[in-house]
Amino acid sequence: NELLKDLDKETITWAPNYDDTLFEPTVLPAKYPNLLVNGSTGISAGYATNIPTHNLGEIIDATIKRIDSPNCYLDTILDIVKGPDFSTGGIVEGLSGISEAFKTGRGKIIIRSKTEFQKNKGKDQLIIDEIPFEVNKAVLVKRIDEIRIDKKIDGIIEVRDESDRDGLRIAIDLKKDCNKELVLNYLLKNTELQVAYNYNMVAIVNRRPMTLGILAILDAYIVHQREVITRRTEFDLEFARARLHIVEGLIKALGILDEVIITIRASKNKSDAKDNLVLKFAFTELQAEAIVMLQLYRLTNTDVDELMTEANNLKLMIQFLEAILADENKLKEVMKEELRKIKKEYATPRKTEIREYITDIKIDTTSMIIKEDVVVVVTKEGYVKRVSTRSYAASDNEMPMLKDGDYVIGLYNMNTMDTLLLFTDLGNYLYVPVYEIPDLKWRELGKHISNIIKTSAGENLITSLPVYNFDDVNYITTFSKGGMIKRSLLSDFKVQRYSKPITCMKLKDKDRLIDAVMSNYKEIFITTYNGYGLWFDRDDVPVAGVKAAGVKAVSLKNDHVVGGHLFNGEMEYLTVITTKNSAKRIKLSEFDKAGRARRGLQIVREVKTNPYSILKTFIVSSKAILGLKTKAAIIETKITEFPIVDRYSTGSVISKHNLVDVFINPELISRDNLEINEIISAPKEEISLKEIDERIMTIDDFLDEFDKK
Repeated sequence: NELLKDLDKETITWAPNYDDTLFEPTVLPAKYPNLLVNGSTGISAGYATNIPTHNLGEIIDATIKRIDSPNCYLDTILDIVKGPDFSTGGIVEGLSGISEAFKTGRGKIIIRSKTEFQKNKGKDQLIIDEIPFEVNKAVLVKRIDEIRIDKKIDGIIEVRDESDRDGLRIAIDLKKDCNKELVLNYLLKNTELQVAYNYNMVAIVNRRPMTLGILAILDAYIVHQREVITRRTEFDLEFARARLHIVEGLIKALGILDEVIITIRASKNKSDAKDNLVLKFAFTELQAEAIVMLQLYRLTNTDVDELMTEANNLKLMIQFLEAILADENKLKEVMKEELRKIKKEYATPRKTEIREYITDIKIDTTSMIIKEDVVVVVTKEGYVKRVSTRSYAASDNEMPMLKDGDYVIGLYNMNTMDTLLLFTDLGNYLYVPVYEIPDLKWRELGKHISNIIKTSAGENLITSLPVYNFDDVNYITTFSKGGMIKRSLLSDFKVQRYSKPITCMKLKDKDRLIDAVMSNYKEIFITTYNGYGLWFDRDDVPVAGVKAAGVKAVSLKNDHVVGGHLFNGEMEYLTVITTKNSAKRIKLSEFDKAGRARRGLQIVREVKTNPYSILKTFIVSSKAILGLKTKAAIIETKITEFPIVDRYSTGSVISKHNLVDVFINPELISRDNLEINEIISAPKEEISLKEIDERIMTIDDFLDEFDKK
């Protein structure tokens, strides 16, 4: 009603509507600065606006202050208008953002819910009784419940909407002794319990869209209100003058009532009566019209007194209205008085609390992770999952769910606090914390790694490495198809941001990464497609950063690398698989150790009539089981079934069908057996009692582990 008041007094301009059949107001009279009080959000042709709601009382006080002091500073207005005030309450943080928005029309604030921790029947609860403006309560409750179901954070038992007619209330039951502040901070960060609000105060001023600060909006409203009051006063003044003119005619007619009656009775009709009154008594047309329409009961003495009183009141009103139009100060007083009446009738206390600084929410990700031992599965096609140890134990050595033609390349006993490194053929690695790997059952298909970290089209997974502690003194050696090699410290692979693939080896055009090995073994063996093998010392390869290109490992001539291996003195055989589906084992002692960047020795005989090449090579334990992949199936075979022959022998045929790929069937790897491997494989002079004591509790435990290996 207050927005539409005086709309009928020609206070604003009207314009045709969309089809020119009606007229509509171009702006409303508005008895208060509605643009600030109720705010506005919308998108138009080429521009948008976002103005929050403010407290009616504060805005009216600021408007009156601006009327009294047109040149007052912004700080003066900021003392009156503390900031936005939302009907849903909440807490607004960021006084600097409010100040910037009031100054320029643009600024950022944070709106957060009002929360408190309570004890209810011995249970810890997080109670939310005010949420940010325009946040959907049902969607918010659903989102919090999804976090509970997905176990994104430990500590939430149940979330309930307990709102009633007395107000909003969301109750979150918490686990006993959980980190309550951590739960609250996580919800603030990952739900709409806290939202950012960006001021964009765009409004139409003189038919032009403009970005305005609060002073400009108040000034525009004051100009508008001055025009509304002026036009209303002119309308009322014109009406009062017209009415006074009629009243004066009626008073004059009643004074000569008998003559007027005789004149009217002598007239032919109404029109003739009006003309006779104008000619005989000098009435105006309007007065004559009023006289002939006068009803007989109005011809009493009481009516004369009422007309006299009305005339006096009209004269006072005209005097008052003329004074408003003549004196700017009186017009301002009218404006202020009307604003005060609006404030008195409608103003309410502020609901939204204003805080000066934005609270910096810091979440220690390690604190919110549910610490548990899991089994991590990685497949060649890039599917990953983590499985509870209970689900793995119940699998009874069954194969996990796989897509056709896919196979497992990594099976690790890890903790959710550990990290998995996945290497791709484009020279990148993916840093994947175990807790971010989807938690699934053993018989469920894993999720593709691109759902966790976006990879490029055509980027293929080549290997995976479990990392239990980046502070361990260890190295990752990477091999490229083009004959390059590089060693980097394991600690260099630790990163804080891992939302995209990270470079682990700078590759030249068309070169591809073929393997990445984490080991402290001192011997390196490289094999090539055309049948050459090169053995050299690990120390020939300098340690470089993760983004470096590395150094030349082997000299190639129309050839490429198919295998890169690190090994120790206890590993006896090089296993060779050829493109002619044959396999053999060669004693490593048949090779002479050389230097890096040479061509190496032949490990298969050159056959001109029916040439064949090396598909893959392995240096592994004699207990290893190989997976032979053909187009039709995957066949498992023990590595001991391959004959031990010399470098020039062909070996024996292991498959009737062409081999597509060959891989080591993975065993369950854990931190303990990785460390035992390192100790067993190290040269004897490098093992100290201190090192053994640090890694192994007792000598008996060490011997037990040694026997298992």
